[in-house]
Amino acid sequence: MTRFSIASLFRNALGADQNWRPQWPKPDPKPRYDAIIVGAGGHGLAAAYYLAKEHGIANVAVLDKGWLGGGNTGRNTTIIRSNYLYDQSAAIYDHALCLWEGLSQDLNYNVMFSPRGVMMLAHNVHDVQVSMRHIHANRLNGVDNEWLTPEQAKAYCPPLNIDAGARYPVLGAALQRRGGVARHDAVAWGFARAAAARGVDIIENCAVTGIRRSPDGAVTGVDTANGFIATPKVAVSTAGHSSVLMDMAGVRLPLESFPLQAFVSEPVKPALPCVVISNTVHAYISQSDKGEMVIGAGTDQYVSYSQRGALHIVEDTVAAVCELFPEFRRLKMLRNWGGIVDVTPDRSPILGKTPVPGLYLNCGWGTGGFKATPGSGHLLAWTIAKDEPHPINAPFNLDRFRTGRLIDEAAAAAVTH
Repeated sequence: MTRFSIASLFRNALGADQNWRPQWPKPDPKPRYDAIIVGAGGHGLAAAYYLAKEHGIANVAVLDKGWLGGGNTGRNTTIIRSNYLYDQSAAIYDHALCLWEGLSQDLNYNVMFSPRGVMMLAHNVHDVQVSMRHIHANRLNGVDNEWLTPEQAKAYCPPLNIDAGARYPVLGAALQRRGGVARHDAVAWGFARAAAARGVDIIENCAVTGIRRSPDGAVTGVDTANGFIATPKVAVSTAGHSSVLMDMAGVRLPLESFPLQAFVSEPVKPALPCVVISNTVHAYISQSDKGEMVIGAGTDQYVSYSQRGALHIVEDTVAAVCELFPEFRRLKMLRNWGGIVDVTPDRSPILGKTPVPGLYLNCGWGTGGFKATPGSGHLLAWTIAKDEPHPINAPFNLDRFRTGRLIDEAAAAAVTH
């Protein structure tokens, strides 16, 4: 086993904390941990950190088949918001947003959270009605959201085209001022450093090949490419491959995996002051601190584990962005990439216990995974430590698919479905 193969990168990135050094796992070939978290992305690392910080459980290992933060955590479009429709959804995402607001101070690491505002455009009468419904529902739940006229939207975001003759004219927008962006890889690094400082082991290049169970069905540990590791509790937090891992324990999931594409432009001086989302024309855009225009597309319309999507998705998204922001037409695309998103039938996540004693699950976030990172980790840690869900994540269990609850969260990444 190897731990922190990118330790030199961490030491360079940590700035003043030059005394920090990675600690290698115990030499025992079969170490026993109080809990194992599969997946060293933002969610898994956050859960390990909060287990150690909030619950005093530091004898934890985070395993990943690749490198720290090498999955969807490093491939997302960094948007953070909590303006969801259902009471349960608003609660879980606003819990995350509240944690985002103090995360850099909590971790003593700059995750570059920027509450610049998230503006969701309305292009037709239906959009306007849906936006108003979301705004009123959010206000009832204590979540900030407000309506802007086209002129007010233009004043908040000057590059926006509000010409009434446009193919999809802007009739108004819903604005959540507390929303914004953060730096995706910095979130993984911050949680990793903070968890490691509290005694958590983070083991890279350690693929899980099996989940062992006792004769009574409870979890006893995991088989990995480097050997067996004993533990009474296993939490699976792996975007894109949750079904494969849970199948090792005999648990079937109501999930589909889709490629999701994004791309960035060449860097330019600050020009876009907020995040803009257009569900109707399938595009969302923000500007990174490096000056790149970060653009997200909808999911491809086929199930796949591929991280390369169809070209026409990119073309349609570029056309939409150019219509909304005509002055960006001269920009050149710098690079594009794809991630894999797990999607449930009701477009809401699964976060809680499973029918297998000692086995916990965090998946199905679709395109909402990054914005939920600290909240998801905090709630997963609670569930692992107490062997019961927190009231906030209790509605998001597997049993809800027997009753049809939470179908359909209409504000859950509407650009993808």
